[in-house]
Amino acid sequence: MRIVFVHGACVRDGAWWWSRVDALLAAGGTASVAVRLPSCGELPGARRPSGLDDDVEETRRVLRDAGPAILVAHSYGGMVATAAADAGDVRHLVYISSFLPDVGESLADLGPSGPAPHLEFFPDGTFAARPELVPPLFLHDCDAAAVEGAMTRLVRQDAAALTTPVRYAGWRSTPSTAAVCTGDQATPPEVQRAQAARAGRTVELPTGHHPMLSHPELLAGLLREIAAEHD
Repeated sequence: MRIVFVHGACVRDGAWWWSRVDALLAAGGTASVAVRLPSCGELPGARRPSGLDDDVEETRRVLRDAGPAILVAHSYGGMVATAAADAGDVRHLVYISSFLPDVGESLADLGPSGPAPHLEFFPDGTFAARPELVPPLFLHDCDAAAVEGAMTRLVRQDAAALTTPVRYAGWRSTPSTAAVCTGDQATPPEVQRAQAARAGRTVELPTGHHPMLSHPELLAGLLREIAAEHD
């Protein structure tokens, strides 16, 4: 069983964001791979604008090469993973402080009305997290090394990713688990729970928005349990 990770919005270097969990999984013999999202500028030569459909296609490409996989999505990554889960051999979907769209829904349909106050939009059709709000909202329970590393990996993302509806809803046919991060200051737990109701089951983690950085052992333990269910 391989773990395929899909990171959230407005960041680059997906492998870094999951590296602490990857190290714990690798120590137990479980391999993982992190998807690079074109809409975040992670693929050289990707066309502009690169939206949700491009992210989905790249995730499908990774899944087709992965073999039996657990597809793990964080935040915006839930949009991508939901739509890409029809590729390869996905045995389980895991959502972390994430969104679970149905067919025809975009991220803009699932969030509050109007732009989130921690986001900034630019005339060139991109958006980004406001740097001054990232530590208190997204990284408040992370150590200094994680905060420093995260801040150097913030990027603008093509805003087309927010308004494109998904064409497939993997949680409808694939076993799924949604992790609600109860200390999240960016995506309120009540919003997470409303989304998590679509998953097959829900667990709660006492963490902020990025448990892969702040409490990787909790996330690695959850993934080991799920992998064992599919052995």
